[in-house]
Amino acid sequence: MDQKQVAYLVPTTILANQQYEEFKKRMSEFAMKVELLNRFRTKKEQEEVVKKLKLGEVDVVIGTHRLLSKDVNFKDLGLLIIDEEHRFGVKDKEKIKQLKNSVDVLTMTATPIPRTLHMSIVGVRDMSVIYEPPHNRKPVQTYVLEYDKEVITEAITKELERGGQVFYLYNQVESIEKKAHEIESLVPEAKVAFAHGKMTGHELEEIMQEFVEHRINVLVCTTILESGIDIPNANTIIVENADRLGLAQLYQIRGRVGRSDKQAYAYVTYKRDKLLSEVADKRLKSIKEFTEFGSGFKIAMRDLEIRGAGSMLGEVQHGHMEQVGYDTYCKLLDDVIKEMQGIEVVEEQDIQIDLSVSSYIPDSFIENGSQKIEIYQNIALCRTEEDIQNVVDEVIDRYGKLPEELENLLEVTRIKELARKAGVIKITQRADSIVFYFKKEKIPVERVDNLLKQYGMKIRFSSGIDPYVTFKTGDKKEKKLLEAIKEFLKMVV
Repeated sequence: MDQKQVAYLVPTTILANQQYEEFKKRMSEFAMKVELLNRFRTKKEQEEVVKKLKLGEVDVVIGTHRLLSKDVNFKDLGLLIIDEEHRFGVKDKEKIKQLKNSVDVLTMTATPIPRTLHMSIVGVRDMSVIYEPPHNRKPVQTYVLEYDKEVITEAITKELERGGQVFYLYNQVESIEKKAHEIESLVPEAKVAFAHGKMTGHELEEIMQEFVEHRINVLVCTTILESGIDIPNANTIIVENADRLGLAQLYQIRGRVGRSDKQAYAYVTYKRDKLLSEVADKRLKSIKEFTEFGSGFKIAMRDLEIRGAGSMLGEVQHGHMEQVGYDTYCKLLDDVIKEMQGIEVVEEQDIQIDLSVSSYIPDSFIENGSQKIEIYQNIALCRTEEDIQNVVDEVIDRYGKLPEELENLLEVTRIKELARKAGVIKITQRADSIVFYFKKEKIPVERVDNLLKQYGMKIRFSSGIDPYVTFKTGDKKEKKLLEAIKEFLKMVV
């Protein structure tokens, strides 16, 4: 609507077609010209779209790697959307960067690749995570096992008996036809077809259409199904030689099933008696471990631990973090980035707070353990009042009115930040008094007069090696006590 153009970059021709049809439908009420650029289009059609892009006659273009070709120029590109970002190689991303200088970029993926995830953690990029699944979805039941023809036959038969369809992932183009015939002999009642990336656009389109219309109920295919294909009736997927696939790939592939309210199944198999490498073993264990919704983020974190983050700039695909651990590595990197930007790096002091106050998230408010940990983490990361308010808004939106214990926890977080600014390293409670311990430097002299005027005999100073101030509040009620501590700290800051 700002007279800019939008480029929507997707990894496969099938997904490009699907998104194009969806976009045309959604944008039909607006005065927007939507076009498609991929190998399914004839050379003449492609040239026409490229020409219109340059003249500004196309508002939204959806395309594959073809969008990154040298002949594609935009009149005024404003937004670049990258779908399934992990499917684009580092070289592709270097090309994308050339488009990016003055363009807003939105990248989407179920599993952020380690480098992208890493960039978001150290603050180079912003990231938001969608944890909530669509209504009525069930997590995919995942089995990791040695390849067994009997198990495969039973899995396919079971799905066909309930009127469903099956994806069979076999990532070898040369022998995929032979594999399709093998499945036909194992399950004679199955209507089997095969699909791979070397087929023409017309052939692929035809097979996918037959699958959508249920004329085929078992589709043997390569990893072309990995990106975005949405067939709600397909609820069993069998992956052969899964140890050869990446962790994010496996997660994406599993995501092709379970797209309706039916229970879906994933059989992730590897060759019988094959000795798996340590990395492959870790990947397969991870895919089995992370089955609940919103696991993409955790999968990416595990991938990051398994193979490292890589070089932040340039084409080096992965590096390692030695033995320092990921959090420490991120902190060190963050410090270096700040130094290079000329920002003073201040060592963050850990502040101890020991008060007789109920400050936690009650089980009656949030029952789910992982959701509770997520909220605790969000609170721990708060550094400003705006951060705290964002957490409050999110919690109220998701769970309702805050209980008193959680409100107390947020007040303690506010106290922590005030203490940090005031140079206080420890706050403890003794009967009806609160003791504030300061850093080894002296208590701020310029504030002493203010404190004496405000509190008089209620405070007592001690200026030894570890200077501290004892403040007799007289308040036993939690709310009033926390308020009194905040007011005191505000006088010191």
